Amino acid sequence: MTQITRLFDFPYYQLETYNLDRALTSKYNGKWQSISTQEYIDQANAISRGLLRLGVQPNDKIAVISTTNRTEWNVVDIGILQTGAQNVPIYPTISKEDYDYILNHSEATYCFVSDAGILEKLNDVKDNTKLKGIYTFDDVANEKSWKEILELGKDTSNQKEVEERKAAITTDDLATLIYTSGTTGRPKGVMLSHKNIVSNVLDSEKRVPFDYGHSKSLSFLPVCHVFERMILYLYQYCGVEIYFAESIDKMGDNLKEIKPHVMTAVPRLYEKVFDKIVAKGGDLSGIKKALFFWAVNLGLKYEPYGANGWWYETQLKLARKLIFSKWKEGLGGQLDLMVSGSAALQPRLTRVFAAAEMPIMEGYGLTETSPVIAVNDQRDGGFKIGTVGKVIDNVEVKIAEDGEILVKGPNIMKGYYKDPGKTAEVFTGDYFHTGDIGEVDQYGFLKITDRKKEMFKTSGGKYVAPAQLENKLKQSPFIEQIMVIGEGEKMPAALIQVNYEFIEEWAKRHDISFSSEKDLISKQKLIDRIQEEVDEANEKFGHWEQIKKFEITPDIWSIDAGHLTPTMKMKRKVIKEIYKDLIEKIYRP
Repeated sequence: MTQITRLFDFPYYQLETYNLDRALTSKYNGKWQSISTQEYIDQANAISRGLLRLGVQPNDKIAVISTTNRTEWNVVDIGILQTGAQNVPIYPTISKEDYDYILNHSEATYCFVSDAGILEKLNDVKDNTKLKGIYTFDDVANEKSWKEILELGKDTSNQKEVEERKAAITTDDLATLIYTSGTTGRPKGVMLSHKNIVSNVLDSEKRVPFDYGHSKSLSFLPVCHVFERMILYLYQYCGVEIYFAESIDKMGDNLKEIKPHVMTAVPRLYEKVFDKIVAKGGDLSGIKKALFFWAVNLGLKYEPYGANGWWYETQLKLARKLIFSKWKEGLGGQLDLMVSGSAALQPRLTRVFAAAEMPIMEGYGLTETSPVIAVNDQRDGGFKIGTVGKVIDNVEVKIAEDGEILVKGPNIMKGYYKDPGKTAEVFTGDYFHTGDIGEVDQYGFLKITDRKKEMFKTSGGKYVAPAQLENKLKQSPFIEQIMVIGEGEKMPAALIQVNYEFIEEWAKRHDISFSSEKDLISKQKLIDRIQEEVDEANEKFGHWEQIKKFEITPDIWSIDAGHLTPTMKMKRKVIKEIYKDLIEKIYRP
């Protein structure tokens, strides 16, 4: 039996243990097409042989950029790793300048891209880089296809050299460089070894209840993000069939077509799913509508393990039969587990989806920790709403005097590429400084309370933790994004981007006429209504923390416009710069 010590061991282990007919499945021209575990390995070996014929050496860097998750990404990943080269995944949504920086900083020699759109960005910067060749997954006229490397590797006469390369790779060797989508400054290249990610897969596996060899998953979180990448190795290890979603817009259709048992996503997606369900409920009338919202309100009070008592559980049984079963059916009918990471999940979503028998298990981690540090697990009392679960095996968490979460374990990165200075800044001995503030309760559950770097002092010398206020207000259907400001100012305030889809619907229901989105956000009735949401949230906080004023921003915060990182985190510095006039209006009217 294959012992898993390096990332490319996972497919071989799957072959010996499960030998799936449908290991990886993507949609091409409207049809789902699968490859078996054996085909997966055969294609990966062909890529390795082709790369050797191109002259790829151990420790060369090969970039992979894909707009969507797809079979080819995984084949190429294993093909690269087997040669002793490193895979450098890059976010498709970053700027040309960041492409230029990452390709140069990593000194990538080859690059695989998914489509013509990415190629266009890349062609603008490739002459400044060390790239010797770019290969596309889609067929693009007059461009090199990844199939050329498969073809180059068809001749198996150098497979012995591939095996020699594999044998020379140790578990401590560098496997990948993942450039963080920095909220400030240039991206940092996180160096992760085979051991970092393999240990994280094996230690996280104990927290996932799969039907090994039979479960189906839907993958759509960008695989360049270490969370989804680790999950894909985990699926391979557990014999889970992997289906790649076409896009966020096609998620609903894909869920119905695939009927997966598990999926991973960021909180924003779960919020959108919930908002859509509630909007459909709002279109009902009479008894159906009353029943729908009775079930929702019941779900919002959910506590695990029957903690609400027999009468609540009796009502919940009825709500599941009448209402929640239809929610589940709408998402394919077999979704037994959803996993959430990358940002804080609103407790109301945790409650309502668990009530609907589609529990979202929230976890916590960073790129630097490969990524999982802690995760909830419904079994054996391991699920607590409002926490990120218990710390996984072999990982140690210590809370520093100032409340910062420090972590030690086999999953902690080797350091930042070509940057010993920044590496030294985030370590105290073996402990990695996460930059997050948190606490561990008496039962061992970890709770994140804030980002250390985001806390600020008002001019009155009081500390404000913006994430807590922001997470509370994001629960409002009126608010899509919110950033709390006030460093060095006399009071906290907020910049708010409204949820346009919801407020337009709300305005129609309340007979508020408007000529444009800009006109709508200036309506006093809407401003007053958002003030109510802010007032309600403020009640949960100390007087010095409360938001005293807010301004609505005129445009949608996006990755392209620079407000958000590719993982949808706010670039606070950029947002402040974009809306400096609104900030002036708040503090110096």
